[in-house]
Amino acid sequence: MVFRTSWVLLYLALLHLAGIYLFTRGFLLSRLSLSTVASCTDPSSPCTLPATHKRAVLLIIDSLRFDFLSPNPPEPHSPYHHNVLTLPRELTAKYPRNSFLFNSYADPPTATLQRIKGLVTGSLPTFVDIGHNFGGASIAEDSIVQQLQQANKTIAFMGDDTWLTVFPTAFHPEMSHDFDSFNVEDLHTVDNGVISNLFPLLTDSPHAKSWDFLIGHFLGVDHVGHRVGPDHPTMLAKQQQMNDVLTRVVDALDKDTLLVVLGDHGMDRKGDHGGDGDLEVSAGLWIYSKGPTLSAKNVPTTDLPHKTFPDAPAPHRSVQQIDLVPTLSLLLGLPIPFNNLGTVIPELFWRDRTGSDYAKVLDINARQIHTYLEAYRNSASGGELDGVWAALEASWAYFSASKPKDKPDAAVHFARLALDTCRSLWAQFNAALMVGGLGVIALSLAVGWSVFERSRSLEQWDSWTASLRRSIAVFGGAGAALGVVAYMPLQSLKQFQGVSLLQLALFGASIGSGTRVFVSAFPKLRPSWSALVLLLHSIAFLSNSYTFWEDRAVPFFLLSTLASPVLTGLSAPTARLRRRILSFTALFAVCVRLMAISTVCREEQHPWCSVTFFSGSGAAEPPHLVRVLLIPAALLVPYGIRRVLAISKSDNGIASLVLPYAVPPALAAGSAHWLLEWLDSTGRFPDLRTPRTALAWTSVVLAGAGTVLWALVPVALHVSSERAPGAHKTQVRVLGFANAFGAPYAVLWTLALVPVWLAAQPSAQLALALAACALVAHLELVDATRDARALHAGFASDPAAALAQLQQAQGGAGAPGTALAGSVALGEIVPLALLAQLAFFASGHEAVVASVQWKSAFVLTRGVSRVLSPALVVLNTLGAPALLAGAAPLLALWNVAPLAVADAAPPGQARRATLGAVRAGAGVMLYFGALLLGSALGAAVLRRHLMVWKVFAPRYMLGALELVLVDAAVLAGVYLGVARVVARITRMFPSGVGEE
Repeated sequence: MVFRTSWVLLYLALLHLAGIYLFTRGFLLSRLSLSTVASCTDPSSPCTLPATHKRAVLLIIDSLRFDFLSPNPPEPHSPYHHNVLTLPRELTAKYPRNSFLFNSYADPPTATLQRIKGLVTGSLPTFVDIGHNFGGASIAEDSIVQQLQQANKTIAFMGDDTWLTVFPTAFHPEMSHDFDSFNVEDLHTVDNGVISNLFPLLTDSPHAKSWDFLIGHFLGVDHVGHRVGPDHPTMLAKQQQMNDVLTRVVDALDKDTLLVVLGDHGMDRKGDHGGDGDLEVSAGLWIYSKGPTLSAKNVPTTDLPHKTFPDAPAPHRSVQQIDLVPTLSLLLGLPIPFNNLGTVIPELFWRDRTGSDYAKVLDINARQIHTYLEAYRNSASGGELDGVWAALEASWAYFSASKPKDKPDAAVHFARLALDTCRSLWAQFNAALMVGGLGVIALSLAVGWSVFERSRSLEQWDSWTASLRRSIAVFGGAGAALGVVAYMPLQSLKQFQGVSLLQLALFGASIGSGTRVFVSAFPKLRPSWSALVLLLHSIAFLSNSYTFWEDRAVPFFLLSTLASPVLTGLSAPTARLRRRILSFTALFAVCVRLMAISTVCREEQHPWCSVTFFSGSGAAEPPHLVRVLLIPAALLVPYGIRRVLAISKSDNGIASLVLPYAVPPALAAGSAHWLLEWLDSTGRFPDLRTPRTALAWTSVVLAGAGTVLWALVPVALHVSSERAPGAHKTQVRVLGFANAFGAPYAVLWTLALVPVWLAAQPSAQLALALAACALVAHLELVDATRDARALHAGFASDPAAALAQLQQAQGGAGAPGTALAGSVALGEIVPLALLAQLAFFASGHEAVVASVQWKSAFVLTRGVSRVLSPALVVLNTLGAPALLAGAAPLLALWNVAPLAVADAAPPGQARRATLGAVRAGAGVMLYFGALLLGSALGAAVLRRHLMVWKVFAPRYMLGALELVLVDAAVLAGVYLGVARVVARITRMFPSGVGEE
C-alpha cells in the first residue's frame, strides 16, 4: 500500500542522482596525466647536471606549518608551537651557504595524498582528487621516484603507508616499513616506527651503505593537530621530539648526503587541513648540506619572492612546494620528471659570482616545461590551451631569442607563466555535461513541485500516479533512445567531445520521463513568504559573500518564518490556543538562537568570527560549559519527548519502553565516550581507549535493541477494557489514540538520533539536543496553528458547528487528532528544512573541507575500519541534516488519529496519513533540491572566478551530498517508518482506516 502511494518519491530521488552525476562529471573532471618518462637521450641537449650529493634523506613532517620553523613567528607567540623546532633556523643562521629555510606554498587541496603526488611529480592536483585520499591509486606520471628507479638507485622508506599506495613496488623490500596513517588518535606509533628504522640506516645497519634515497614520513604533528589542535601541550612535546630527531639526523649524516625536511602542507587554527586557507598552504621547507656548499656568498635575493606569514613581523623567502622537484632532481644528477611545472630554487645553484650553474639549470628547466606543454597540447585535452597558447609561445620565443645575460629572467618568466596557466586550467570543464546536469536538476525541481502540489488530494493523487506508472517508463525509454541516436552526430561537435553514450542516454531518459511528469501536473504558483525564503536562499549562492556567511543567514531566514504563526497566535479564537502558539513559537526561537551560537569559523570570516564550538580557535577540545551540560542534555532529550507525548496520552506501548530505558543510557554512553576522549587527550590519565570503545558500542547495542523492539511493536497505545456492573457491553479505552500515527514514528526518530549523537562531538551533541527541542516545538506549533485556522474557517462557514467544536475542545474532549491527515503546507516544511541546514552549521561544520572532523572515524574502533570509519565520518558531517529531514513525515502524522471524527469517519485515513508523509518528504526534498540547483548554478556561472575552488565548488559538493542524504532519510522514513506504523495501526483499527 505504501509503495503505491510513495513510489514517485523514489523516482524523484533517482532524478536527483542523475542530475548530480551529469553535472559533477562536467564540473569536476580529473587532470590529464601524461605517462611519458623523461630521459637523457640527446647528448647535444643536456637534461641534468653532475650531482652535488650521492645520496639524499627526505623527511616529511606531516602538517609542518611554516611558522613552526620560522625565525620570525607570528605575534603573539604561541608557547606550544613557536620557537620550539629551532634546529633548522639555527643552522641556517650559522651556515647560510649550506642551510636554507623557505616558506613553501602547497597547492590545494591540502590532503596528504595530493601533496605526495605534487612533491614527487612537480605537477598540480585537481580538487576532485581529494576523494582519493581514502584509497589512492598508484601514480602513473613520471616522478623523482621513477627517475631514481630508472637510474638503478635504491630507495628506503618508512612512515605513512600512503606512499606504498602510490608506489607499491618502488622501495627496497628489506628497507620498507609502512604504518597505518589514518588513525589520528595514535600520536606516536608512526613516529616511533620511523625513528626505530631511520637511525640504523644512518649508522650501523647492514643496509646503512646500500641505499641512495631515504624517505621518512612522520605523522605525529599532524595527528596532534587533528586531535587537540596546535595550541596544546601535546604539540609542544611532539615538536620537541621532532627537534631532537632532526638533531640526531644531522649528527649522523655524512658529507655526501643531502637532507631535505618539509611539511606536505600546513594546518588551520584548529589543526585541520584540506582547503586552501593561508595557514593550510604554508608549509615549512628546510634544505641542508653537511658537505658541499650549495650557494655563493653573493646570491642576489632581493628580487626573489618573499611572503609574510599571517601576523608575522617580517616577510620570509618563499617558494612553490613543487619547486623542490626540479631542484632535488638536478642536485642528485637526475632528469627533471616530465610533467613538472616547478622552477629550480636559485639559492641552491648560484655557486659563483655570475651564477653560471643557475643559468644552465634554468635552461634545462625551461626546455623541460616547454616539452611537457607541447605534449599536453598534442594530447586529447590539448584544446584547453587554445586560449593561452599564443601567450605561452610568445614567452618561449622571447626566452629562446634572449641574450645570455637575460635568459635566466626570461626562463623564470616562462616557467611561472606556464604554472599560472595550468593552475587556471586546474579542472577541465565539460560545458555540455554541466548544462545537461543543470537541466536535469532544474527539471527535478519542477517534478518535485508537481509532486508536492498533486499530493493535496488523495483522489487526484491516485488517478495521477496510476496514469504515470507506465508512461514514465515509455517516455524515459524514448528519451534514452533519442540520446543514443544523437550520440554519433553530436560527436562531430567540439562541445560534445568527452560526453559518453551512457551519459547522453541518461540525460535523454531523465528529460523524457521528467517532462512527462511535469506536463501531466503543471503546478500552480502560490506566492508565500516561505516560497520567497526558499528562492532567496537558493539564488544567494551566486554571491561569495553570502556563501561565506550562510551560517549566519540561515538563523535569520529560520526566525523570519515565525512571523505567520505569531500572527495566527495573536488572532487565535481562544486563550488556550494563543498561549500554546505563542509559547511554542518562543521555545522554537530560543532553541534556534542557542544553536546559532555554536560555530566554527571559516578563514574568510576572520576577524569577525569567534569559534565557540571548541574552547578556542586553536584548540580542539569542548568548552567547559559544554562538558558540564553534556550528560544532562543526553538525559533530558528523551525525557522531554516523552513528556510531550504524554500530552496526547501516547507515551505508552513502545514509548514507555524505549524512551526511558533504551534511549537515555544510549545517549549518555555516547556523551560519556566523548568526555573520556577529552580526558584521554589531556594526557593526565592512562589510556582510556578501551572504556571509550565499550561505551560507544553500548550506545550502539542499546539503540539496536530498541530498534528491533520498535520493529516488532511500533505502537504507542495502551488498550484497556472494563465492564460496568450490570452493563451488557465491555467498554474499551484506548490511550494515545489521538496521536497513534505520530507517536511511534517519533520514537523511531529518537532511536535514529542515537548513532548521529554518538558520532557528533560534544558541542554538536548539545546542538542536536536543541534541534530535537526545536523539532518538538515546531510540531506542536504546527498542530496548534492548524487548530486555530480550522476554527477560524469553521466560524466563517458554519458558526454553530464551530462553536460546538470549540465547546467540546474546551471541555477536554478531542482537541488533538480531529483533523484529516495529509494537510501539510509549504510554510510548515520550510522551517524544518532550514532547521536541518542550521544543524549542519551548529554541529561544527562549514562548506569547507577543513571542517571535516576526522576523529569521529575512531569512535567505535581503535584503528581504521573500512566500513565503520567512513560511515561515522558521514554521520558526523551530514547526520544532523539527514536526521531532521527524516522527521518530515511527522508534520503529517503528528496528532492525527486513525479515525478523524468519531461520528463521521472517512475511509482511507491511513492512506491520507501516508500521502501526507509523502507530501512532507517531497517538500523537504524540494527545498534541498533548490539549494543544490542554486549552488550548482553558482559554481557553473562562476567557474572562472578566483574563488571557485575555495567557495563555490565546496558549496556545490555540500549541496549534492546533503541532497543525497536527505533523499535517503526521507525514503527510509516513508518506506521503513511510516509503512510499518500504518500497517500496524491499520490492523488494529481496520474500520475507516484502511484503503478506500
